[in-house]
Amino acid sequence: MLVKDILEKNRISFSFEFFPPKDESGWEYLFATISDLMPLKPAYVSVTYGAGGSTRDRTHKLLVRIQQETSLTVVSHLTCVGSNREETGAILRNYAASGVKNILALRGDPPKGQTDFVQPPDGFAYAADLVAFIKNNFPQMGVGVAGFPEGHPATPNRLLEMDYLKAKVDAGADYIVTQLFFDNRDFYDFRDRCALAGITVPIIAGLMPITTKSGMVRMAELAAGARIPASLLRGLDRARSDEQVEKVGVHWTTEQVRDLIDNEVRGIHFYTLNHSRQALDIYQTLGVEDSIQLGA
Repeated sequence: MLVKDILEKNRISFSFEFFPPKDESGWEYLFATISDLMPLKPAYVSVTYGAGGSTRDRTHKLLVRIQQETSLTVVSHLTCVGSNREETGAILRNYAASGVKNILALRGDPPKGQTDFVQPPDGFAYAADLVAFIKNNFPQMGVGVAGFPEGHPATPNRLLEMDYLKAKVDAGADYIVTQLFFDNRDFYDFRDRCALAGITVPIIAGLMPITTKSGMVRMAELAAGARIPASLLRGLDRARSDEQVEKVGVHWTTEQVRDLIDNEVRGIHFYTLNHSRQALDIYQTLGVEDSIQLGA
């Protein structure tokens, strides 16, 4: 099923992101996680794609296994990094043959050791170009794109940033899923600015609970310099163990979810880091385990 059809069907949809494991124990752990989350009836799950296509084979393996062993709708990330148009077409044909119908089209991060994005020869300069390529050559596929409530690190001009996002939507993107954020006011402002720019596709909020202080630092580095509010920092500072940090982080994200639901968000996407416990805690606290696809 296409994600755009799922979003049209449900008043609000919840989804999860996974990454391809590196070894056999990681695969076993991930599928235990997926098994734990299946009763929550996620709208879809997405699978990341490493910088420069570094996880291409593992991404495809994970997508196919989820397709074959579960009833979940899967979305594959696909980037502009390291692949020309012919290679990208081959990847998409392979996905289509495997039953994968949904793509999250991203410009992508540079490979390790490279600071700036470099357009591959006969490749794509921007995510909008990749979206257009998919829509023109694989019209049966659904396409999502990324949005940045706190601003894209490579585009300090926030007006120009919105122009770039509009270009992705105009190229055929069906929905937007945001980078993680910790202050819902940033999301609401982003949603309003999208409306002013004439962007009408569904916008899905991306969330990830903080579970350790070291993880918080990595999160801030990797997630486009995610802004962590002072009130959250105070709570984390009072924590004296990773267990307490996780409780603070999960409580904060739970309140984000509650507020987003109250303010009619179209979807919430959890960046799980291949864990299930935090999402299960959030669902249980909100009391929505059996009715998470609200309005379905």
